[in-house]
Amino acid sequence: MRAFSKSVVACGLTLGLAAPAMAADMVVGVPNWPSAVATANVIKVVLEDNLGLEVELQNGTNAVFFEGMDAGSVHVHPEVWLPNQNNLNQKFVKEKGTVVMTAQGVAGDQAICATKGTVERTGISSLSELSDPDMAKNFDTDGDGKGELWIGAAGWASTTIERIRAKSYGYDETMTLKEMDESLALAEVDSAVNKKQDIVFFCYTPHHMFAWHDLVILKEPAHNPDNWNVVQPTDDPEWLEKSEAASAWDTAYLHVHYAKSLETDHPAAAALLSNFSLNTDIVSTMTYALVVEKADPAEYAKAWVGENGALVDSWLN
Repeated sequence: MRAFSKSVVACGLTLGLAAPAMAADMVVGVPNWPSAVATANVIKVVLEDNLGLEVELQNGTNAVFFEGMDAGSVHVHPEVWLPNQNNLNQKFVKEKGTVVMTAQGVAGDQAICATKGTVERTGISSLSELSDPDMAKNFDTDGDGKGELWIGAAGWASTTIERIRAKSYGYDETMTLKEMDESLALAEVDSAVNKKQDIVFFCYTPHHMFAWHDLVILKEPAHNPDNWNVVQPTDDPEWLEKSEAASAWDTAYLHVHYAKSLETDHPAAAALLSNFSLNTDIVSTMTYALVVEKADPAEYAKAWVGENGALVDSWLN
């Protein structure tokens, strides 16, 4: 899903970043969404405890991490969402060959959600209904006659695609598309639930939000690659006009990526990362612990690794 600000705090949690090491053996990138924060910290603990490497966590954006892996200044991106980052994957994995994508991916979904109460009060069931001005008014909180819809954080690849989807379905004319940090957006969801107000917003799995609230995914036609043509803003200034995405998201897969140079510089680390695998339930549990239970990412990762020895051992063998 996602790409990201350079703040040390994301989604209401501290990333677990230490002061930059003077001579770290490896640098693991930390994007600003909670599942990536959790995974990055787990990777750090496993590399340090089992291979004796000194690992630095560095926050930044998808583009920064891929450029860094290409140059050898960053060694791991803990969670690349595909197809969201297909352009970066195509350039650095398939064309340049300087970055390696691991084979095991965590399945993820992306959509627009409403709270159960919203569905019961408004009768909304499908995403296309947001293009109806009368339906859209249910989500108008500022009195301008248009509803509001959080489509993601600024810089997330999924945010760009959600803007394309809004144009494709036509609700860009009836809804104000909001970009803001996820922590602020989810605080608005909490407030709406508590006040019994109607709200629709971008949602994705793996994520703790589905354990936090009773959510309903708005219906759409099944993903059709024939009506998905996504042009990135970095590739064409007329990206929005030239793009189309008039059906549901395809299933996403979240893969660890690492610098090809690791295979020479730290082959044991490259072998471990190539075996690294989690699943949707594990990642959702991790995000719940960090965001809802306010666990410290570094401390949580240390405890999680200690409690999941068999899985960690499978990465080492």
